[in-house]
Amino acid sequence: MEIEQLFAERIGGTQFGLSNEIYKFEKIKRAKDAAKKARPDVEILDFGVGEPDQIAPETIRETLKKEVDDPNNRGYADNGIPEFRIAASRYMENLFGVENINPETETNHCIGAKPALAMIPLAFINPGDGCIMTTPGYPVLGTHTQYLGGKVFNTPLRKENQFLPDLSAIPTEVADRAKLFYVNYPNNPTGATATETFYDELISFAHQYNLLIIQDAAYATLVYQGSRHSILNRPGGKDVALEVHSMSKSYNMTGWRLGFVVGQALAVKAFSEVKDNIDSGQFKAIQAAACQGIADTKLADSIRGHYEKRLKKLVACLQEVGFEAEMPGGSFFLYVSSPKGAGSLTFNSAEEASQYLIKESSVSTVPWNEAGAFLRFSATFESHHEQDDDRVISELKNRLLKADLTF
Repeated sequence: MEIEQLFAERIGGTQFGLSNEIYKFEKIKRAKDAAKKARPDVEILDFGVGEPDQIAPETIRETLKKEVDDPNNRGYADNGIPEFRIAASRYMENLFGVENINPETETNHCIGAKPALAMIPLAFINPGDGCIMTTPGYPVLGTHTQYLGGKVFNTPLRKENQFLPDLSAIPTEVADRAKLFYVNYPNNPTGATATETFYDELISFAHQYNLLIIQDAAYATLVYQGSRHSILNRPGGKDVALEVHSMSKSYNMTGWRLGFVVGQALAVKAFSEVKDNIDSGQFKAIQAAACQGIADTKLADSIRGHYEKRLKKLVACLQEVGFEAEMPGGSFFLYVSSPKGAGSLTFNSAEEASQYLIKESSVSTVPWNEAGAFLRFSATFESHHEQDDDRVISELKNRLLKADLTF
């Protein structure tokens, strides 16, 4: 059997599996493994982790223990239980001030934000259609647009523009062709937050070019400067936008795989149509457990506070070493310009800097080179308790000083 003749062109066709290219996260993994072997007694300080370091709140966990024994939760959830749709609507009102969300027509659950972003293009993209993606960023919606024969236009997030896309720099022919415009605020990896002014400009852009905004709101509750924002709370927002919310980051429910889409009613219906032909819904007990916590602002504030404390310590540490670090507007990421070298060495990219820090200092970060050379430090690093955070940060400082970085 010549199985290579069967692979779809979208994943490489007959060349699938033959590439020697290594994805950057695999390079990081290999470098960490090599550092552990070379220095088995030296702790890897892993600031590249992109998921919460704590478990879900007790009230959500306790409810799950109860709901898992309820025989009424044994069946398929399909497009979700009504209680979770209602809880999602309360979440939007309590945390973002978005009122009058119709639970039946303007929201639906998803098995995590990633599958939702993968499914949305199925409802909109025909071969030759376009989508606009911010870069650096989370590629899933763009990847699936390309799978369907669509075209992706990347618009860079630059420091001089506060890591917001420059809408005026998007060519008219690109905007005319696009059906979807993906944004993500608070942003991964930059930590930037969107302003109300930017959302208003984006809404106007969407009306002008008749496209749908997909706002990936995975870090929506993790905001440290100003108030939380939703594009759906801006004039005309619900007419042109879908927000994709995730319980993973807001409530430390990463492995639970639960989120929801909310916004333009007909777009929600289209998503639900696609979803109904792909999955049979998340376990009802998980949805019921989430109902007990996701609209609770105190729970969200407590989790936000955990990362805020860590980020402030991380900022102070990196500033002392020589990085131009400042508190992010949101998310649990700190995005800093990459060092230019170490001692007599010169780094030609952020990836070279990242690899050097892992191999020589056992410090792991994530490099980004799409719109300038930057390193991403995450406040989800491993430690045993709050006091242990100080030990980890102190050790980070010592190792970075010994690395003799140049900026």
